[in-house]
Amino acid sequence: MDQLTLIRAREVAIAAAYEAGRLTRERFGKLNHGVEKDEFGDIVTEVDHLAENIILNKIRRVFPAHKIRSEEYGENDLQSDWMWLVDPLDGTNNYAVGLPLFGISITLAYKQYPVLAVIYEPMTDRLYVATEGEGTLCNSQPVSISGAKAFQKARVGWIQGHAVQNEQRAVKLRHYIDVNTKRMMRLWAPTLQWTMLARGDLDAIIVYNSEGEDLYSGILMVKEAGGVIIDYDGHSFTGINEQPFLIACQPKHQNYFIQMVKEGLA
Repeated sequence: MDQLTLIRAREVAIAAAYEAGRLTRERFGKLNHGVEKDEFGDIVTEVDHLAENIILNKIRRVFPAHKIRSEEYGENDLQSDWMWLVDPLDGTNNYAVGLPLFGISITLAYKQYPVLAVIYEPMTDRLYVATEGEGTLCNSQPVSISGAKAFQKARVGWIQGHAVQNEQRAVKLRHYIDVNTKRMMRLWAPTLQWTMLARGDLDAIIVYNSEGEDLYSGILMVKEAGGVIIDYDGHSFTGINEQPFLIACQPKHQNYFIQMVKEGLA
């Protein structure tokens, strides 16, 4: 892996996230409407497209040979060891109804393994950057999942894919987590939950078949902040997977949450 490419990519991703974030902040509360883009109720707005154009143009200008997979644009036809994963407005449904819970997510993968992640929260002006082997930063300051306090009942983020809807198995697990934790959180802006976990404000995240452009930035954030990403059987998760069923938490808590998931699915 070319370290110079990674350094330049970090600069480009940060600049793109800031510019796209500034646009989303300026347009917040001024939307006329959103358009439903699938049968599951997910929507897209003009701001999604405008923010996406900002990010993709910056990437293309510096890395014209890189593969890109973006939330609205889809994939380009290039073949490359480097692939950008972009969600220009994670939390569009929140954004469209005036709920200030949304973020910008940019990930760079090398040979199918995330190596750089940038998440920007425009309304709080928090920029998170994670680079493989270098830790996670929030506004240039290191963050660590180990800052989480001890718990009797945990605070758990729940993330499920749009297509899951009310699948019986998902509903069963979701209900079990809800009644057996201090709080089960569903923000409909997954990147914000990942940053909360990375800085120790959540105890775990349970992912139920939610693969998308916003997933891998969060995974790298948590890994580099000292967390573990495992499947429901406790096996370490790496790379990119089309149907992820995951647990993210502090290493010392992984057995606790594996057991919770097993009980919830029993």
